[in-house]
Amino acid sequence: MRGRLPLVTAITLGVIVVGLAIAAGWLGVVSLRGKDEADQRAKAVQAARQMGVNLMSLDAATAQRDLDRIVAGTTGDLKNKLASQSSAFMQQVTKAKAKSTVSDVDAALVSIDGDSAEVMVSLNGTVTNDKVKNGTPQGYRYQMDLTRVDGRWLVSGLEVVP
Repeated sequence: MRGRLPLVTAITLGVIVVGLAIAAGWLGVVSLRGKDEADQRAKAVQAARQMGVNLMSLDAATAQRDLDRIVAGTTGDLKNKLASQSSAFMQQVTKAKAKSTVSDVDAALVSIDGDSAEVMVSLNGTVTNDKVKNGTPQGYRYQMDLTRVDGRWLVSGLEVVP
């Protein structure tokens, strides 16, 4: 009987060690997955926030660069639509000598599912041009659909929200 006790103890301790190793591995995987999901949420919100700033940071003197920055943050049909309308947009901005600035930007995640996210962006913008020399700050809200492409969150849909 005495010879069996150390064997039973060794087996029991072995089972406990294996169980603890499995539990630690599982907790590690769950923790990493949670961190990745939190990182993706933050990246989607930041991408939408930056797009809001880009949309409201236009200047006739740098219109092409500003427009290129906006198009670079988009994908799919929205990117194609913006690219195809870029020359008309450029003419309007430069003709009116328009300039817009942004302040008080806020963004919040509405939903996220894999490689798709929806984010609401709220900001204040001031637009000036030849006819309106001293613009008045005005609130703008956008609902943005984002798609993760090659690890980057890009805006795939954009809607002005009243």
